[in-house]
Amino acid sequence: MRNFARLILYYSLTFIIIFAAVTGLKYLSLQVDWAKNLPPKPETPLTLLIASANWALALTLFLSIILTINYIVRRGFFPLVSILSVMVLSIVFCYGISHALNLMKSVPSAQVMPAAEPRRDGDSSAAGVQLSEKGLILSNSLSRNVTSIILLEGTANPYGPRVTAIPGQPLTFIEPANPAQMPRLSDTELKLPPIPFVDDTPWFLKSLDIDIRLNAEMFQQKFSEGILSYLMYVGSFIFILCSLGYLLKFSAWPLANLFLAMIVFRGIISLGTFLNAQEIQDVIGIFLNNKFLTSLAIPILFTGFGILVYIYTMLTTAAKRKPGNDD
Repeated sequence: MRNFARLILYYSLTFIIIFAAVTGLKYLSLQVDWAKNLPPKPETPLTLLIASANWALALTLFLSIILTINYIVRRGFFPLVSILSVMVLSIVFCYGISHALNLMKSVPSAQVMPAAEPRRDGDSSAAGVQLSEKGLILSNSLSRNVTSIILLEGTANPYGPRVTAIPGQPLTFIEPANPAQMPRLSDTELKLPPIPFVDDTPWFLKSLDIDIRLNAEMFQQKFSEGILSYLMYVGSFIFILCSLGYLLKFSAWPLANLFLAMIVFRGIISLGTFLNAQEIQDVIGIFLNNKFLTSLAIPILFTGFGILVYIYTMLTTAAKRKPGNDD
């Protein structure tokens, strides 16, 4: 009973700490992304917080399960009861937080205000910014590897003063010597600091962010469909994640086992994204020819794979405990 209480406390603290930390970091990231939009999207702090919490919930689920299973293996707890406890706790935490976030969406401060109408010619009191106005950025991306041009007067004077961002060089302000001609270097050329917003994130982190976001959106979609649909999908996801606990006993090096488990968990996240793609759903629908069975295809697949892993784990454990086994 004491071990059981310790397990509940460990999982609860792990889940809460990771969820709070990841939500805060994601919120700051969304604030930066919001500041980079031209014009800014109509958002409120609460809507950004809800979006951050939804994204963090999916990542927290994966991390808390792998850390708790690692704790179970190191402490030598009874595996069957411990794994079942982790499953129940994961479902309770996920559903509770999803329900709370869904209620927060109905709070008045979470309602996104409609975007202001564009300013009309001659109307200085009207709010709003058009993409064709001052400060138009011409660029395929905000990376340092792409040359960008900022038209300071917008399309109203495309040959007017501008700022150019050339890869590997500071920003350069250029004012045309003759406004009727194309801008060229003149006496008014100024060197400015490098562009502040860049995207140098490694691809493996970008792909992880995309997969987690898509899984989080799927969690929200299943929650909106009803508690049964949510429990079947999220429960099957938790089931297959908990079945991979044997990876943490794969070798005699605990740290190597933990990294191996994280790699496999990353593969499961990608598998969930792949199976939920509309093209794959269409293929599954063609074979099953039934909308209800199509919605159950992924939960059944995850549950079936998890059962096979549990059977394999039990057989290998029994073989190792067999008398006279040299291993």
